Amino acid sequence: MADVLAAALQVESVDGQSLAVHCSGDWVVRRGMPSVRELMAWKIDGRSAMQPAPERVTVHGAGLGRWDSSLVSFVAGLEGYCRSNDVAFDKGDLPPGVRRLVDLALAVPEKTGTRRVAAPRSLLVMVGEATLLSRKRFLDGLGFLGEATLSLLSLVAGRARFRRSDLLQTVQECGVQALGIAFIISLLVGLILAFVGAVQLRSFGAEIYVANLVVVAMTREMAAIMTAIVLAGRTGAAFAAQIGSMQANEEIDALTTLGIPAMDFLVLPRMLALMLMMPLLYLYSAFAGIFGGFLVGVGMLDLTPTIYLAQTQAGFSFNDFFVGWGKSVLFGALVAVAGCMHGIQSGRSAAAVGNAATAAVVTALVWIIISDAVLAVLLNIVGL
Repeated sequence: MADVLAAALQVESVDGQSLAVHCSGDWVVRRGMPSVRELMAWKIDGRSAMQPAPERVTVHGAGLGRWDSSLVSFVAGLEGYCRSNDVAFDKGDLPPGVRRLVDLALAVPEKTGTRRVAAPRSLLVMVGEATLLSRKRFLDGLGFLGEATLSLLSLVAGRARFRRSDLLQTVQECGVQALGIAFIISLLVGLILAFVGAVQLRSFGAEIYVANLVVVAMTREMAAIMTAIVLAGRTGAAFAAQIGSMQANEEIDALTTLGIPAMDFLVLPRMLALMLMMPLLYLYSAFAGIFGGFLVGVGMLDLTPTIYLAQTQAGFSFNDFFVGWGKSVLFGALVAVAGCMHGIQSGRSAAAVGNAATAAVVTALVWIIISDAVLAVLLNIVGL
């Protein structure tokens, strides 16, 4: 009796007591190979005339052509299956290379309990693990924020240790080099605000108040928020990647060994740079947004430049300006802390550094929105 399971495999029963497995053709990885468990279940578990289970399995390779690790893996798996089921196994006339590789693969038995078994987890377990992980991240973030605060206090006391060249370089990276993207984003935001305002105000014949809408929105909220978002994606991720790479290369461990605090040497210059540059970028972005509204008002609403600028001056408030200016300082500190924190807490692999950069951006954005919402409530309470 002969049955064919695959193009290169033939199985036959010998005297109803043993199986002869004939391997022929080209056994290469790209052509795949049959499953050992399916083969033995098909013959041993009673799906054919082979009952009871065979006493011996013999593998023949007289018709073999090319072969690679797929044949070795198949024969080794078949022999291991026979051993576990107390079935005699004979490699027959397989090529000597195949027999040697199979014997080498099976020379050391597999240790029990080494394979990972994906045990199902209950919903309660997953919720508990997520809660513990969130608690750990919260405590780590709180501890890092405390260390950053102490580092700022040491700067005020004149005991901070960092290089001025690092501070100046970071100022250039997060200040001058960010002017282009900050201008484009703020200009487009000003254009969008003017368009949205014009659509609503046109029904009342009050297009002239588009200037008031743009100047209030830009100075109080949008200039600070959009600049912070730009820096979170541009500078915060860069901070996390830079410090994470130093963590992976054990440079931070070297600084600690030399007695140089990483908070002062790495985190403090970046915090200072963003806290100094964010107010300037906020002012720059506010002017860019107002200019975008000016383009819409003059170019599409038929307002004269003089009227638009007069309405802008009438809508401007120093309270709104100082609120936005203060937010910019806070947002700059949050972006710097998020980037540096995830960089220092990064693992020591390339994937961990990438994850740290991504987490830094997400954390900074969440902190910015939450802090802005809290400030909006508090300022409304105090009447600002």
